[in-house]
Amino acid sequence: MSVLRFVSRWAAAAAAMTFLAGVPALAAAADTVAAVWVPKHAQFIYQGFTTRYSCGGLRGQVSSLLRKLGPQDLEVRETPCSTSAGVPSPFPGVRVRMRVLVPAASAEASRHKGAGPVVQAHWQKVVLMPANAGFAEQGNCELIEQFKESLLPLFATRNVKYSSTCVPYQLTLGTHLSAEVLMPPAKPKH
Repeated sequence: MSVLRFVSRWAAAAAAMTFLAGVPALAAAADTVAAVWVPKHAQFIYQGFTTRYSCGGLRGQVSSLLRKLGPQDLEVRETPCSTSAGVPSPFPGVRVRMRVLVPAASAEASRHKGAGPVVQAHWQKVVLMPANAGFAEQGNCELIEQFKESLLPLFATRNVKYSSTCVPYQLTLGTHLSAEVLMPPAKPKH
């Protein structure tokens, strides 16, 4: 093999490697979305058979799930409770106030004129209930189902994956919920 052919093949391989090294950055840049923060409000009443929550317990569960989805100014407050503190309630509830990201070009963003400055958000997969969760987590299957129906739609999502084997009064394995959620830009590390 001539030196010229060797050098040209080496240069082509180096150029290909340089290009391929940049592909993840190109994919990440293509997955960014101009977004704005908009206010959201909801009232959530849990109605389950298998797992019961106190009003404070429900507030903690819902707050934990919502925090995974990246809202700003999150407030989760108990609604008036029919039982004393710490005792499971037949229908515990919470009121939610927060700000969530929506695409700046969406109809929803245009309805909120004072939504604030545009930020470069990105889509991120969030697992709210892993498929391999143990019995302790799977006891929340009714909560996950109701969360998916009532609170997840408040967020900009795509590729929602949900499956459930939830049976009232029984603990079963197999409930899963994940989605790609529009998330704020990563905070710089110091």
